[in-house]
Amino acid sequence: MIEFLEAIRDFTETGGQVLLVIGLLIFVMWLLILERAMYLMVWHKKAKSEAVASWTARSDRSSWFAKQVRQKTISQLTMRLNGSIPIIQSLVALCPLLGLMGTVTGMIEVFDVMAIAGSGNARSMASGVSKATIPTMAGMVGALSGVFAATWLNRTVKSERTHLEDALVIQR
Repeated sequence: MIEFLEAIRDFTETGGQVLLVIGLLIFVMWLLILERAMYLMVWHKKAKSEAVASWTARSDRSSWFAKQVRQKTISQLTMRLNGSIPIIQSLVALCPLLGLMGTVTGMIEVFDVMAIAGSGNARSMASGVSKATIPTMAGMVGALSGVFAATWLNRTVKSERTHLEDALVIQR
């Protein structure tokens, strides 16, 4: 376990301070993704069954007022379904931007080394190059994984809304 933590520390040192921010951002993003997945798989089913039971218990399911109640119920459950998805999408968009910021800070370090030691010293420029490329890679990996998860969440929310609309049938 200690070796694993040392490997992570070495990796973050070669990637610079921006890599820590990217790592924190990816951690928060995946916590929110897991929270949404848990909501969809556990708590939404209970809320949906309560809404369907409440709708079927109504004696009036065909008037204008009943249609408005149905629409309100669908809207409330959809808002709960969407929850933190916009935040997740924002974090996904921030990942490559922070990776780009890591690229810029790493290149600044390369230019500083070139100004001091000259362009012939490749070994001293290597740390700046790694600080330029590692955050970019981390930002892209975080963004790609988040895009797949956010797409799955959006597709599942749309499907659940359709199922809810089908479950709350209007009597004619």
